[in-house]
Amino acid sequence: MTSKVYSDAHSCLRDLIKDGQTIMVGGFGLCGIPENSIAALRDSGVKNLTIISNNCGVDDFGLGILLQTRQIKKMISSYVGENKLFATQFLSGELEVDLLPQGTLAERIRAGGAGIPAFFTKTGLGTIIAEGKEHRTFDGVEYIMEHWLKADLAIVRAWKGDSEGNLIYRKTARNFNPIMATAGKVVVAEVEEMVEVGDLDKDAIHTPGIYVNRIFAGPQQKRIEKLSITKV
Repeated sequence: MTSKVYSDAHSCLRDLIKDGQTIMVGGFGLCGIPENSIAALRDSGVKNLTIISNNCGVDDFGLGILLQTRQIKKMISSYVGENKLFATQFLSGELEVDLLPQGTLAERIRAGGAGIPAFFTKTGLGTIIAEGKEHRTFDGVEYIMEHWLKADLAIVRAWKGDSEGNLIYRKTARNFNPIMATAGKVVVAEVEEMVEVGDLDKDAIHTPGIYVNRIFAGPQQKRIEKLSITKV
């Protein structure tokens, strides 16, 4: 049986990535982002990417470094307010953007992982979000149809993982990572700590190894997205 374990992000992703792919990237702000995999994407020079992620990092970290190198063609996101370069590229027409309500983004990803092609929701009804979408009435209430989101590749970040790809996320770093791990054709996980098979509490595993194709351990920067200090 071929091992899922790789030594680093570059060797793990080298033969998986190519121009024009759709890639899901876990994380929320700078919490739980697969920073080593993002750096490997930048170093590869791959371009014209469609990135599905809650947001696009900050100007000099996370997905923001792929904006610096103009490797992202389109973002499918929910919140993009912390990145000046994102705003500049979007307003100039250089970057395509699908901006979605956060719950709709999460549910479209979950639907992709569950094999549900479409679902109906009230979120966005009566706004530009609903334009061009099918409307249908259930029990006297109008809804709009949203389609699943899937990706060629999903890259996620976990706290602990084993060589079978079983993953545990730590606290809020869980965010979008578990659902994205079900919605990619190929899933790469980077972890803070690699443990032996059997060391993880079976009842605490968030992503079963059956979803994970490759895994590696990589360092993590404990960066704070927005520092607030209270004067004493």
